[in-house]
Amino acid sequence: MTSDSPRGSPKMATLPRSLSSIVVSVAGLAMFLIFASLLLVSYPISSTVRGYFYSLDRKVVVAISPVNQSTVENLLSKNVDGIHHSSSSGSDLEVPMSSKNDKTAILTDNSPSDGIQVSFSSNGSESSLKGKSARSTGKKETGANSASISATSNGSVESRCDLYHGNWFYDPLGPLYTNNSCPIVTQMQNCQGNGRPDKEYENWRWKPSQCDLPRFDANKFLELMRGKTLAFVGDSVARNQMESLMCLLWQAKVPVNRGIKRMQRWYFKSTSVMIVRIWSSWLVHQTSEKLDFAQEGVAKLHLDVPDETFMEFTPDFDVIVISSGHWFAKQSVYVLNNEIVGGQLWWPDSSRPMKVNNIEAFGISVETSLTALATHPNFTGLTIVRSFSPDHYEGGGWNTGGSCTGKVKPLVAGELVENGFTDMMHKKQVTGFERASKKIANKSKLRLMDITEIFSYRHDGHPGPFRSLDPNKITQRGPDGRPPPQDCLHWCMPGPVDTWNELVLEIIRREFEGKQSASS
Repeated sequence: MTSDSPRGSPKMATLPRSLSSIVVSVAGLAMFLIFASLLLVSYPISSTVRGYFYSLDRKVVVAISPVNQSTVENLLSKNVDGIHHSSSSGSDLEVPMSSKNDKTAILTDNSPSDGIQVSFSSNGSESSLKGKSARSTGKKETGANSASISATSNGSVESRCDLYHGNWFYDPLGPLYTNNSCPIVTQMQNCQGNGRPDKEYENWRWKPSQCDLPRFDANKFLELMRGKTLAFVGDSVARNQMESLMCLLWQAKVPVNRGIKRMQRWYFKSTSVMIVRIWSSWLVHQTSEKLDFAQEGVAKLHLDVPDETFMEFTPDFDVIVISSGHWFAKQSVYVLNNEIVGGQLWWPDSSRPMKVNNIEAFGISVETSLTALATHPNFTGLTIVRSFSPDHYEGGGWNTGGSCTGKVKPLVAGELVENGFTDMMHKKQVTGFERASKKIANKSKLRLMDITEIFSYRHDGHPGPFRSLDPNKITQRGPDGRPPPQDCLHWCMPGPVDTWNELVLEIIRREFEGKQSASS
């Protein structure tokens, strides 16, 4: 009789080996899972694979607090060359870079050479300020080194380089047109055609400290303005700027003259762009009829009523470049609420107190005209306010022997002599701009193109005595030292005035370029 002993049983003999194998396998798997878990925590595979195949960014969230606020600012300064808020007017009316409401900054590191992309989150909505370093692009930094930032209607935040602090530099390439290649240059601004012997003033270009201001690109301008109308509103200096723009555009496309009695109009068929100029010397309503103790014939400026000569066409314009100021040196009567409150070169009754002088009147007119645009129910366009253009009559006024004869180069730092009248006019204009900006009640935008300070250095850019073709004109001071009659207010063409339209193009690009790409 045999017993069923486990000993010698093949099935029972293999059981211990199977259990040990299972234990070893389980232990190995457990160790693998633990190791893999640690690896995944330290280096997420999905992020690594995604980044490898799709080049997606790695984001590091840094909460902004009093402790690490400076750290974030230092990171920004290292990659975008600093964020500066300096402005000669301090009135860009744009959102400041730092805000108490900003809770989180997201720093996105594309690659060691791609600079940084910064996104600011406020009240739960995320917006971005993007910049690339010069090393990654091979070009000088442009929008990355911003002076301020501006919130757009969709909540995004765009980089804004300060265009109005920098220096003038000599560009050997010279201007984009000549007095012979543009047929609409007013003869008084045709300095070379009128015999001015020097030409270096044509070569000096403006360079903002923190970015490049590109040379004017006529095709880019026409494409950005496709189907739109740009209007210049103002006095003869506004005409000076309009003609500069036309000369720049003429080199790419020849327009059709569609002018009418009340305005100049030039039409570019290929892009359906219209350039318009409307004369408005004071920007406010003007009458000549007798009013109270002001006799008939003297210009009465109703400072609280905008000039209807341009306001009635406002809904037809997409961009308005508006400017004024110099006519406030001319004889006029100032009226508020149909009451005479002051005058320039006119005040017949010294016993009456004068409440408003010409500088104050200018400030009121700016606020009135800009407020009218900012509250017009049918205007949704962009208004660019070109700040007061400085003149350079040295030793007197335009009618008292002032001169800019012999100026052939821009002034350099330390040479500029402040002009009290220009400074006060600029200050009043900026105040009027700021007040109007607070009253915007439509979908329009106001932007200040602050050229006053930077053009104070360009005493070389005026026609001076070279105002006509007259071969017998006097161009030098006489034996008694008196200067010849001259123009130190308007600008030679080509010349510094072309910079104004480079700035206009940059402002338009900032407003329109993103919208066009988003809608396409």
